[in-house]
Amino acid sequence: MKIGLIAGGGQFPLLFAGKAAEKGIEVTAVGFYSETDETLPALVDDFKWLYLGQVSKMVKFFKAKGIDQAVMLGSIQKTNIFKDIRPDFKALAFIARTGRTHDDNVLTSFADLLLKEGIQIRPSTFLLPELISPRGSWTRRSPDRAEKKDIYQGWKIAREIGRLDIGQCIVISNGTILAVEAIDGTDATIRRGGGLSHKSGAVVVKLSKPGQDLRFDLPSSGLGTIRTMADSGARVLALEAERSISFDRKEMVDLADRHGIAIIGLIDEDIPSES
Repeated sequence: MKIGLIAGGGQFPLLFAGKAAEKGIEVTAVGFYSETDETLPALVDDFKWLYLGQVSKMVKFFKAKGIDQAVMLGSIQKTNIFKDIRPDFKALAFIARTGRTHDDNVLTSFADLLLKEGIQIRPSTFLLPELISPRGSWTRRSPDRAEKKDIYQGWKIAREIGRLDIGQCIVISNGTILAVEAIDGTDATIRRGGGLSHKSGAVVVKLSKPGQDLRFDLPSSGLGTIRTMADSGARVLALEAERSISFDRKEMVDLADRHGIAIIGLIDEDIPSES
């Protein structure tokens, strides 16, 4: 079996490459300058460096290697979209057709473009279902009554900013929204919110966007998230179970327990309608 890998930053592409090797799956990957981990080429069978926007080169490379299915994994720093991109004709035509460059429809439309080229995008977790965030409390400490109230209020607001395609994460404390994720990402949002709470115990809520395409861009958290929360004084991380991924979960929980941070996975049905 062969599969293509469109690799952004972070450890997800590395974990995928390792699991594929365990299963005897041949991986042909493309990575992006200033985004993709430089160790990835050594972990896959074929690799090509690209700049963001070089769609034609990507398609040509995959076709030459006989790739008819692929996954899109890893992060792309949104700030690089404005400074480190070299769109080719195919990319420019794609942008002109979609008309927008910042919402989830772009990723879905991009997957449709690849499908027309004979390359099907697979779900991001099909080799690594163990990364999917489970439902329930993960840590020794569970959110207290006041923190649960913030989770419930923050959940609805986070869902709304997702619907508006602003971001996936909010920071809330005592009913007041302290920070909303924008282009700067989750860690920066946590630091902003923690600073405004004066490290008095903020709640971080991170959800998928309504109608999120589960093939890509799932909300993710990891050990770095907990480190940032500990540094910022945040006390609770509420994640959307079954529709987000978490890396280094055991290490996340161990670090959270050491700092008295509660981690909980919830679904919409867990949120009281009157909150």
